[in-house]
Amino acid sequence: MRGEYYFPTHWHVRGDLDEVAEVLSDPLDLPRWWPSVYLSVRELEPATADGVGQVVELHTRGRLPYRLRWRFRVTEADRPHRLALEASGDFVGRGVWTL
Repeated sequence: MRGEYYFPTHWHVRGDLDEVAEVLSDPLDLPRWWPSVYLSVRELEPATADGVGQVVELHTRGRLPYRLRWRFRVTEADRPHRLALEASGDFVGRGVWTL
C-alpha cells in the first residue's frame, strides 16, 4: 500500500523576498544554514540559464535516528516567487516553495 503525505508549512523569516529567494536558490549552501540536517550536499548537474534542471545529491538526517540519501532536480524556477523540485532516492516526492 502506497500512501501520499502532504506537509504544508508556513515559515516566517527575517529578510525580504530577494534575500529569501537567494538562500533557496543555492542548495550547496544548505549545510551552512542548517548543519544538523544537511550533512552533505553535492551538485551533480548544473542548472540551465533559467534555473531549471539542477540535480543535487543530499545526505540528510532528522530528529529520528536515521539518515536519508536522496537527490532532487529543479523542475520550476520563477525567481523570486516560486521554486519546485522532484525528489528521488530515500526521499521521494515533489516540493514547491511559493514566496
